[in-house]
Amino acid sequence: MQAGSNTYGGLFRAVLQRDLLLVWRNRMDAVTTLGFLVVVASLFPLGIGADPARLVAIGPGVIWVAALLSVLLSLPRLFAQDHDNGTLEQLSLSGEPAVLWVMAKLLAFWLGACLPVILAAPLLALWFQLPANAWPALLGGLLLGTPVLAMLGAIGAALTLGLRNGGMLLGLLVLPLYIPVLIFGAGAVEAVLSGVGARAHLLLLGGICAATLALAPWACAASLNIAMES
Repeated sequence: MQAGSNTYGGLFRAVLQRDLLLVWRNRMDAVTTLGFLVVVASLFPLGIGADPARLVAIGPGVIWVAALLSVLLSLPRLFAQDHDNGTLEQLSLSGEPAVLWVMAKLLAFWLGACLPVILAAPLLALWFQLPANAWPALLGGLLLGTPVLAMLGAIGAALTLGLRNGGMLLGLLVLPLYIPVLIFGAGAVEAVLSGVGARAHLLLLGGICAATLALAPWACAASLNIAMES
């Protein structure tokens, strides 16, 4: 049992290290994602004006929508390169549990595509003039919500792998699933602004995150098996 555990841990670390190395080599993709995030968020103040009260009112929703779209922009790259060069096929033929290397790839994707979005959130909060007491709710919501966006998006990316116009179909599949995360994430910040407190929204986001973490890697592994067999 101990030997098997060491083997599984070694596989997880190997896939994680490989994918993080690829993230570093393709770091311009992360820069592009951040640029998209900033551009999308900047369009709203330019369009509606710089009235502070209006910016604070729309800020939480705009930041969350921009973050959601930035993650969605990165999703087609999650499995495409490994599918094209045969890495996914080799991993599936290794005999190791697929959920292990899927979880490693998801963690690497979150670190490369979602963590930069979270780190950029304070800059966007300043842009929309959100008060400092709303920042913990914003960052906490993103920390709980972006893993859900990544894992649900990974299922969609696996189902559309290798399909023509897969990116468009991917958006249609996952955007409806993102709605609860968007509602509770933006709602946490709005609750702080209204003086209610973000605890309830963050607890709901945490519950969604825990449920997704328990189920999504298995669903993603099954979807990848279906995609590679078709």
